[in-house]
Amino acid sequence: METGATLVHAASEAVLEELVVVLILLAAVVLSGALARATRIALPLVQIMMGAAIALSPIETVVLDPELFFVLFLPPLLFLDGWRIPKGDLFRDRAVIVELALGLVVLTVAGLGMLIHWMIPAMPLPVAFALAAIVSPTDPIAVSAVAARAPIPRRMMHILEGESLLNDASGLVCMRFAVAAMLTGAFSLVDAVQTFAWLAVGGVAIGVATAFVITRLKTWASARLGEDSGSQIIVSLLIPFAAYLSAEHFHCSGILAAVAAGITMSFAETGAAMAVTRVRRTAVWDTVQFAANGAIFVLLGEQMPNIVAGAAQTVRLTGHAEPWWLAVYVLAIVAALAALRFAWVWTSLRLTWFRAGLRGEPRRNGSRRLLLAMSLAGVRGAITLAGILTLPLTLNDGTPFPARDLAIFLAAGVIVVTLLIATFALPPILRGLELPPHPSVQAREDAIRVAAAEAAIQAIEAEQHRLAEGRPDADLYAEAAGRVMELYRLRIDRRGLDPESRVQRRRIEEVERRLRVAGLGGERARLFEAGRSGELPEDSVRRLVREIDLLEARYSAGSAHQ
Repeated sequence: METGATLVHAASEAVLEELVVVLILLAAVVLSGALARATRIALPLVQIMMGAAIALSPIETVVLDPELFFVLFLPPLLFLDGWRIPKGDLFRDRAVIVELALGLVVLTVAGLGMLIHWMIPAMPLPVAFALAAIVSPTDPIAVSAVAARAPIPRRMMHILEGESLLNDASGLVCMRFAVAAMLTGAFSLVDAVQTFAWLAVGGVAIGVATAFVITRLKTWASARLGEDSGSQIIVSLLIPFAAYLSAEHFHCSGILAAVAAGITMSFAETGAAMAVTRVRRTAVWDTVQFAANGAIFVLLGEQMPNIVAGAAQTVRLTGHAEPWWLAVYVLAIVAALAALRFAWVWTSLRLTWFRAGLRGEPRRNGSRRLLLAMSLAGVRGAITLAGILTLPLTLNDGTPFPARDLAIFLAAGVIVVTLLIATFALPPILRGLELPPHPSVQAREDAIRVAAAEAAIQAIEAEQHRLAEGRPDADLYAEAAGRVMELYRLRIDRRGLDPESRVQRRRIEEVERRLRVAGLGGERARLFEAGRSGELPEDSVRRLVREIDLLEARYSAGSAHQ
C-alpha cells in the first residue's frame, strides 16, 4: 500500500515538473515579445536566445516526442495560413507561386541533398535528402518579423505567403519520402509518384470534406439552437486536428489536409458566424499563432546545447575533429540555398516576362534589388524546426537514427543564420522597392464600400418600415433611421469627389479617427473609475468597456489600413 502511494506521489511530481516547464516556456514567449520591442531585434531571434537561457539554467530540459510535437504545432499553423491568406492574390500570382513552391522545392531537395551528402559522407543520402527537404520551406511570419522596420511590398508579401503555404506541404512530404527510404532501405520512383498522388489527392479531399462538413453542421446547429461563441471557437480549434488525424488514418497527407481545411474554411463560413464570435475567434487564433510560433523558437534555443553536443560527436565521424566545421556546414548550406533560390527566381521572372510578351504586354526589365530581396526573403522558421524534430529516434531495427542530431543542428543553424541575414540585410534592400504595378486595391475597396453603404441604406429603410408599421409614433422611427442613414450617405457622397478632394477627405477622417480614439480613452477611464468607486456594478463596467474596446479596435484597424 505504501509502495503504491509512493508511485502515485512520484507520478504527481513528474506531472507537476512538466507543467512547470510548460509554464516557463509560455512565460519566455511572453517576455520575448517585450524584449523584441525594447531591443528592436527580430522576435524569433529573441525567442531562441530566451530558450538558450532556459537551457543554461538549472531547469530540467524538455524531452520532446517528435510525433506529438508534429501533431501539436503544425496542423493549427498550416490551417491558419490557409484560412487567412488572400485568395484573390493567391490565384492572381499562382504561376509564380507554384513555380517557387514546387519547382524550387524539388530543385532544392535534389541539389542540396547531393551537396550535403558530398560534404558530410557520414550522413546517409536519404537523411541528406530529408534535411534538404525540410530546409526548403520558407516562413512568411519570420520574414514579416525581421522586415517590420522596412515594410515588404504588398504583392511580394502575398507571393511569399502563397509560396510558404504550398512549400510547407511539398517540403514536408518530400521529407517523409526520404525518411521512409532511410527506414526501409528501398526507394522506387514509380511507387513514390503513386504514393505522392494518393497523399496529395486524398489529403486535399479529406481536408476539404472535414472543414465543409463541420462548418455546415455547426451552422445548422446554430440556426436551430442558437450560437454560442465559446463553442464555435473550440470547434474552429479542433478542425485542423480533425483534418490532420483523419488524413493520417487513411495514410494520406495530414499536412495537405490541414492546409486544404483552412482554405475551405474561408469559403464555407463566409458570413455564417455572429460578429462577436468572429471578433473573439480572431483574438483566440492570434494568441494561438503567437504562442505556437513562439514556443517552437523557444524550444529551439532550449534544445540547442544538446543538439550542438550530439552534432559535434557526429561530425567527428567525417574526419573533422574541430567543432568549427559545424559552422562551415551551416554557412555552406545557407549559401547553396540562396544560390538555388536566386537562380530559380531569376529563371521564373524571365519565364513570366516571356509569357507576358507573348500576350502582347510590354516587356519589363528585371530589378537586381527585386531578385536579391526575393532570395534573402527565403527565411526558414517554425515549419523547418517542427519538421526536423520529427525525425525518428531509431530505425526499424532499434538502432539510433543516423546523424539525427547533426541534421537537427544544421536545420537549426540554417534558421538562425537566415534570420540574422534577413534582419540586417533585408530591410535596407526592401526600403523603397516597388514591384510591377497591379490593379489598385484602394480603388476597389472604395467602390465596394459605396455599394455596401447603399445596401445598408436599403436595409435600414426596410427595417424602419417594418418597425413603424401600425404604430402611432412612426415619426420617431423615421427620425432615428434618418440619423443612422446620414452616416452612410456621407460615405456615398465621397464618390463624386475629385482625387485631390479624396486625399483631403482621408486626412480629415484620420484626424477624426484620432480624436474619436482619444475620446474613447477618456470614456473608458471614467468607466473604470466608476467601477472602482462602486458607482456601477462590475458587470456593467465590463460590458460598457467592451463596447468601447470594440469601437477603438475598429478605428485603430482603419488607421492601420490608411
